[in-house]
Amino acid sequence: MSERKYFGTDGIRGKVGDSPITPEFVLRLGWAVGCLFKTKGQRSKILIGKDTRISGYMFESALEAGLSAAGVDVGLLGPMPTPAIAYLTRTFRASAGIVISASHNPHYDNGIKFFSSTGHKLDDAVENEIERRLEQNIKVVESAELGKAFRVNDAEGRYIEYCKSTVPSSLTLRGMKIVLDCAHGANYKVAPLVFEELGAEVIPVAVKPNGLNINDGVGSTHPESLVQAVKDNQADLGIAFDGDGDRVVMVDQDGAIVDGDELIYIIAANRHRTNRLGGGVVGTLMTNFGAELAFAQLGIPFERAKVGDRYVMEMLVRNGWLLGGEGSGHIVCLDNATTGDAIISALQVLLAMWQEGRTLGELKSGMTKLPQKMLNVRVAKKFDPLLNPLVEREMRMVTDRLNGQGRVLLRPSGTEPVIRVMVEGFDAPLVHELVEHLAGVVAKASSD
Repeated sequence: MSERKYFGTDGIRGKVGDSPITPEFVLRLGWAVGCLFKTKGQRSKILIGKDTRISGYMFESALEAGLSAAGVDVGLLGPMPTPAIAYLTRTFRASAGIVISASHNPHYDNGIKFFSSTGHKLDDAVENEIERRLEQNIKVVESAELGKAFRVNDAEGRYIEYCKSTVPSSLTLRGMKIVLDCAHGANYKVAPLVFEELGAEVIPVAVKPNGLNINDGVGSTHPESLVQAVKDNQADLGIAFDGDGDRVVMVDQDGAIVDGDELIYIIAANRHRTNRLGGGVVGTLMTNFGAELAFAQLGIPFERAKVGDRYVMEMLVRNGWLLGGEGSGHIVCLDNATTGDAIISALQVLLAMWQEGRTLGELKSGMTKLPQKMLNVRVAKKFDPLLNPLVEREMRMVTDRLNGQGRVLLRPSGTEPVIRVMVEGFDAPLVHELVEHLAGVVAKASSD
């Protein structure tokens, strides 16, 4: 199947009520997945978790009905971070795990993503098979074979203990004051408990989800309120998660935002110094050039994958490395988790602070971010700027003007008809001038 109808780069996602994010479709999806993952001759179970958006109730029920119709038992986890569902799927020996979430999107969006029995995201061949089965009519198993649903009551406690186990038992956060921004999302219960149980004084914010306020001006995509909270409370640092708990951004004691690129650098540098890095680091095409320079200075191998955590993961596995991620704060520590985990990534940063006796601000000072500017240019759907002679010529001109002191990147968005035009370099005014110029060239070429 070359052109997939439903699956994108991270499951199936869209606006609630618009195809395919409808109860009817999700019912069929549950049935198709249940049929695919059902083990012959024995009862199979699939776990379902969700974030805090209001439509989660509706889609949880639809999935449950579809899975039951296929003859699969269903374990309901309730609101839990995405990486917790990956972990619990493994520990329960479930056939698969399903997450109802649209990650950092607003409440009116939702999506469905899947984990295999090993806690990894599904590969393309499995997703293609699900799409094929979606074209079939639902056939309900005999009444005696229908799946049963059960609630997993100790899910939170299991995951909290697992998070704590990823750092040495001697680590203590006693004496630290941490502001936690949980985005009114899936981490609202478990995250404060993890850091409190490790000894920190936790000031939780955005921990009152009402179904509509997830990611609304809070969380890793809106860290401005966390900056203010860190200053107001004179905290040692702040930690912001996104709605489903797989992204993390931090704020140092002075109120400076520490993004995913800088957090990956801090973890990598600490592991390098303590001989725990296990190879190199994988970033993406959007990783700040300053990170690449900092890794080179430490002698740490660094490679860029395509944008998207699945491509980071593929390159990590191919290279046999353990650490990678994106500037958005989606960080993968493969020795601790099978997918991006915001709590575990934050704990790795705190471990570095504890082992080195330095503040967050001091640890990030080893990397200097280069000025980077990105503009989105709306284009006709099939326009490829790299095949346009005018764009190609102007890209060469921009590259020449940077004189080896920066990067140029043109990248089509995976979700909308937009070309992302990015320029970075040491000279901020020049970066702004060049990105404006190149964006204008792309816009003109696409309309000709």
